[in-house]
Amino acid sequence: MEQRIGNLNVSRETFERLSIYVELLKKWNPKINLVSRSTLDDIWTRHIVDSAQMFKLADPKTLKWVDLGSGGGFPGLVLAIISKELAPQTQFTLVESDQRKCAFLRTVARETGVKITVIAQRIEGVDPQNADILSARALSDLPMLLQYAKLHLAKTGHCLFPKGQRWEKEVNMARDSWHFKYEAITSETNADAVILKVNEIIHV
Repeated sequence: MEQRIGNLNVSRETFERLSIYVELLKKWNPKINLVSRSTLDDIWTRHIVDSAQMFKLADPKTLKWVDLGSGGGFPGLVLAIISKELAPQTQFTLVESDQRKCAFLRTVARETGVKITVIAQRIEGVDPQNADILSARALSDLPMLLQYAKLHLAKTGHCLFPKGQRWEKEVNMARDSWHFKYEAITSETNADAVILKVNEIIHV
């Protein structure tokens, strides 16, 4: 029997994996502060659905998805769990410099049976990833994210960056140093927020 995660239908098995993830997050959060405590009561909407909505924005043929500054696993780990069922060819790499958060990510992957690669390094020190899709949530402003994309995005790839209501200001800031194409997709979970789908990034 299928379950709905926002606008996405997933199997009962996928929903159960996400539920395991949520329980582990609640258990670990007091020790290593994976998400703001104020969002724990609304974790499914604020974190799971907010991350899951990005799945439909990806090319179904995506082979390599790299998530930067993964923290508690949003959006990268949520998308890896969903992709196990809906896009099993996609390989997920999560980059996170905090060793304790990396331990959490690996624990969730093991408990849910999802295969991911966790790189415990600062983004600038990681070998170029040549990602088909690059994602980052609540990591940095758009100019800095485009700098990371220059390092880690394949020429034909694109970025998915969730942004809040200041997103237009960030786009204008980024235009001082970068040429890029973008589409702003309104978030399912917050009418003032968007997901920026960015490609053809060139430094000027």
